[in-house]
Amino acid sequence: MPILVIHGGAGAREGAHSRYEEYAEHLIAILERSYLILQQSNARAAMLHAVRSLEDDPIFNAGTGSRIQRDGRIRMSAAMMGAAALELSGVINIEAVAHPIEVAQLLAGETHKVLAGEGAQRFAREHGIAAHDPATPHRRAEFENRHAGTRGTVGAVALDGDGDLWVGTSTGGVGYELPGRVSDSATVAGTYAGSTLGVSCTGNGEHIVNHAAAARVVTRVEDGLILDEAVGKTIAEANTRGFEYGLIALDRSGMVATGETDGITALFAIHDGTTIRTFLS
Repeated sequence: MPILVIHGGAGAREGAHSRYEEYAEHLIAILERSYLILQQSNARAAMLHAVRSLEDDPIFNAGTGSRIQRDGRIRMSAAMMGAAALELSGVINIEAVAHPIEVAQLLAGETHKVLAGEGAQRFAREHGIAAHDPATPHRRAEFENRHAGTRGTVGAVALDGDGDLWVGTSTGGVGYELPGRVSDSATVAGTYAGSTLGVSCTGNGEHIVNHAAAARVVTRVEDGLILDEAVGKTIAEANTRGFEYGLIALDRSGMVATGETDGITALFAIHDGTTIRTFLS
């Protein structure tokens, strides 16, 4: 049975500009629309639709509504990976695009699959991606107040009826960070698919990188742990190190697992064709 899992990030309450319930409403609406794509098309299309929709919604910290770095510029990152191809493609610190995940998708067909900064932006323009200003009034206000967060990101993992599985993650950064900071989202620490499952992370990017979170969960499953055990062990380890992040994971058998470290508030939602479940702590 097709399954779609999405997250709206772990930074929803950092400088919150909307009610928490509103974040949940927006997340569920995107989940429902994207699940229709999963039924009508495939996992790759559904994952891309979900991430693009999250990037379009300024309530979330990705695409339009991304946070502003210390020099007044917005730099975004995104990546995607499939369980069949086992190749990550992505962009790091791209500017002036509406959908970083769309550029990551284009790079999947290239020899060099991860581009950064000006190179990523040039590639986007050469492939017809129009210029777009992702800044919004509430993000400009945060910048003027020098609001510095620690968390962000949106993501999706989709499994279709043929057993194909795709994962994608996109982030607008944490806000008022050093210009050019690299997050986890376009690395295998934050976005990773093995032959049997996919994982997307959200939270403190430095913590996710230092723990190699997504790749760690995938490796544990491939080494024989069931998914719940792999996620539980990884989160328990993260807690002992004071790390702060959450993750969503989905395997080809249809098993779903989500995890959050101590002190993390994340937005998760799952659609399995008959039931929508939310994990909104």
